[in-house]
Amino acid sequence: MKRTRGLTMLVIALLAGAAAVLLASILMRAQAGGTTKVAVAAADIEIGARLSPEMLKLVEWPPNSVPPGSFSDANGLEGRVVKTSLSRGEPFIEAKLAAVGAKGGLSAVVAEGKRAMTVRVNDVVGVAGFALPGNYVDIMVNTQNEGTKRVDQDKTISKIVLERILVLAVAQEADRDATKPKVVNAVTLEVLPAEAELLDLARSVGTLSLVLRNQIDPKPGATEGATKLSLLKDEPARPASAPTVVVKRVAAQRPAAPLAVRNFECVEVIRGTVKTNECF
Repeated sequence: MKRTRGLTMLVIALLAGAAAVLLASILMRAQAGGTTKVAVAAADIEIGARLSPEMLKLVEWPPNSVPPGSFSDANGLEGRVVKTSLSRGEPFIEAKLAAVGAKGGLSAVVAEGKRAMTVRVNDVVGVAGFALPGNYVDIMVNTQNEGTKRVDQDKTISKIVLERILVLAVAQEADRDATKPKVVNAVTLEVLPAEAELLDLARSVGTLSLVLRNQIDPKPGATEGATKLSLLKDEPARPASAPTVVVKRVAAQRPAAPLAVRNFECVEVIRGTVKTNECF
């Protein structure tokens, strides 16, 4: 009888504990307001891709941490174009999507009011492949000043003409998540219309170079350009055939003091038939 009573109390305790856990869960969910549906990427999506149904899925998301601009209906996302790469499980937000009706490809990535322009590069001009999509670069041109004559001084100058230019793509790739350097022969840049004109003129009058800059550094680099005179610090070049003359400074020597003049007295001495003069 006692054993049966003990088992009964144990069962009641277990049921009471399970009920308490269930009630606490219900209360917590009620306080949190339940969950909501959020559209996320069903797989990794590259920049400029047009969304299709197999790229989308809805997941439960805590309402207190729903990202601003997210979507609760996947039907409104079909056909939209992404402006940045998305990882699997990452929620879709309006800021990462191109405008409704935009076509897929690189054109959807170009910001409003800007243009995409491609320049030819090599392993040196392209910063050894480190100028990747999403990076910012300065553009430097090496050219000659207008009106240079043979009798004039050398007018060669290197000058940064455009600053903080966004790299949209390298070759035919626009993946901004790539970190491995890639040497290519063309780089596509995002520029304003006026900057596109400057860039086109710069590549026609001289040699271009890309200068990789810090991603979060917005400060302009105010420079006047480098010339041969500034490179050599305005010092005239010495002819290679000119001999090097070394001048040594020698201390002046004092003249020796004149010797005192002594007066000698001489006498004539006769020894037999020999006659001599002796002075003392």
